[in-house]
Amino acid sequence: MRLGTTTTPTGTREGCRRGPRRELAVRIPPGVYRVEIAWTAGPYEFFGERFDGVECAATRPCVSNDHVAGWEVGLGVDDDVDGLRPGEVPRFGADANVGCFADAGAWTTLCAPFRTRVDGRWEPRDRGRLPDGCERISDKSRQADLVTFTAQSGGVVWLGRTATGDVATIVVTIGMTGAKA
Repeated sequence: MRLGTTTTPTGTREGCRRGPRRELAVRIPPGVYRVEIAWTAGPYEFFGERFDGVECAATRPCVSNDHVAGWEVGLGVDDDVDGLRPGEVPRFGADANVGCFADAGAWTTLCAPFRTRVDGRWEPRDRGRLPDGCERISDKSRQADLVTFTAQSGGVVWLGRTATGDVATIVVTIGMTGAKA
């Protein structure tokens, strides 16, 4: 995944369309970064029925290989830290169960294919299929990507910082209320 000076991980109520969303602007150096997905497997219950399954637990772009010295909750652009009670973390909603990481400088272009739905379907988009159900939308003129991932409502964004305060990784948990980085 190619990122510029600012990346915007987001879980939104409306995908990339206008409307309520939770965006987090984090400055990271331009470059190509690997994105990792953690999986969990086991039985679960849904509407009273039991299933065996594999689910995405968290997604993260690895910004550097430096040791993470500490974790902090990533506050979205519209999150108010003063409105949080002790121990509470801001969670995001994701009605479409999709989140993304993208270069903020190319945000408008990268999100354009997600803004229009016709007859309940997303507008066709030029995308690159990635493993694990993810996809990549690229803006070649800006050398920037948007990478989608599973993001169920209730997830939390965590910033892993180095001893110098730089962001080493961003972790997005997938709707697991008690999940910690």
